[in-house]
Amino acid sequence: MILLDGKETALKVKNTIKEAVTKHKGNGQRVPNLIAVLVGDNKASLSYVKSKVKACDMVGFDSSLIHLETIITEKQLLDLVQKLNNDTAVDGYIVQLPLPKHIDENKILLAINPAKDVDGFHPINIGKLALNLDTIIPATPYGIITLLQEYNIETTSKNVVVIGRSNIVGRPMSILLSQNKPYGNATVTLAHSRTKNLKEITQKADIIIAAIGKAHFITADMIKENAVIIDVGINSIPDASRKRGYRLVGDVDFANVSQKVSFITPVPGGVGPMTIAMLLKNTLHVYEKRIGMSIS
Repeated sequence: MILLDGKETALKVKNTIKEAVTKHKGNGQRVPNLIAVLVGDNKASLSYVKSKVKACDMVGFDSSLIHLETIITEKQLLDLVQKLNNDTAVDGYIVQLPLPKHIDENKILLAINPAKDVDGFHPINIGKLALNLDTIIPATPYGIITLLQEYNIETTSKNVVVIGRSNIVGRPMSILLSQNKPYGNATVTLAHSRTKNLKEITQKADIIIAAIGKAHFITADMIKENAVIIDVGINSIPDASRKRGYRLVGDVDFANVSQKVSFITPVPGGVGPMTIAMLLKNTLHVYEKRIGMSIS
């Protein structure tokens, strides 16, 4: 079994981005600018956004966090989005999800300028992805593809099962893997909570991408020998031995599944670091399109 090290691979991606930024600066160009918008005090979201800002600093981006109170109105947030859309000093920005219940997430996502949507969630960018056009790829699926490529895991003609149909991971992941590209050409099954006989389906899979949000959902009896397992899940379960009282686990029963597979991602340290790295890569991409040049 080989562990798919997302930390190490993400560091390689970030170092490449850092080199590109240095070259742009050497040519007299400004550096990319990424803004993160966070509404409320969700601890997990705050920690994640701070990690993104820290990563920006590491690669030489300008970045800042706009932290708003939970009581902000939908109109006020839409006004901020429009301001960021019009700000020529901002290359890309993200509005961290989830948002408070009184704010319609779809309204906010639709209001974001697709050219600055470095999360890759806007319908225009998802539509371009479906049509195999140049676009901003959602960061988590992009990170998974990059991880598969880094470890030379073949996808052509492979049977892939994606478990989870979210617009953030499952759906774009299934599109990417089915495209006629070096990292695609797979036969993809998109499974979900209503899928019947899931175990029979996963037992035939060469590659399983678990993004269903249920701790230890994928068990050893659900997979075949030497399968490749990508665990997107991040779930907290009680653990009295930990100072914080819980630990993070994935959607896969790692201890038992890892005994049967050829490759597997850990949680944490697998897909998570790749998501942040690809967010930075998306930002560099939109920045270079704006200034009309590319070095990376």
